[in-house]
Amino acid sequence: MKKLFAMIVGLLFICASAFAAVNINTATQQQLESLNGIGPVKAKAIIDYRTKNGAFKSVDDLKKVSGIGDKTLEKLRKDIAVSGASTAPAAAVPAKAAAPAGKPVVAKKEASKPAAKK
Repeated sequence: MKKLFAMIVGLLFICASAFAAVNINTATQQQLESLNGIGPVKAKAIIDYRTKNGAFKSVDDLKKVSGIGDKTLEKLRKDIAVSGASTAPAAAVPAKAAAPAGKPVVAKKEASKPAAKK
């Protein structure tokens, strides 16, 4: 039963990641860098262009960014969008560090007291 559940969860994860797209209008530097062919310089160029000129109207507008040509755009086309929520692989988004565990709290058992005599 556990194996079946694990397989179903794995299949859902694969399907969800297949539909993942990065919204170039709202993506962070890290999300843009998660795209194949986009490094820190091109990601910054995309953000700078977006800040100066406003939102991209279509995916094809990405060619207006310095360093992005037809070949790069065609490589990215299936992984980018101009609307919707931006999603990126989990490895590209740093996880918040867990707080260190303190000393465990141990409940004290109250000593049983004899009933008061009347």
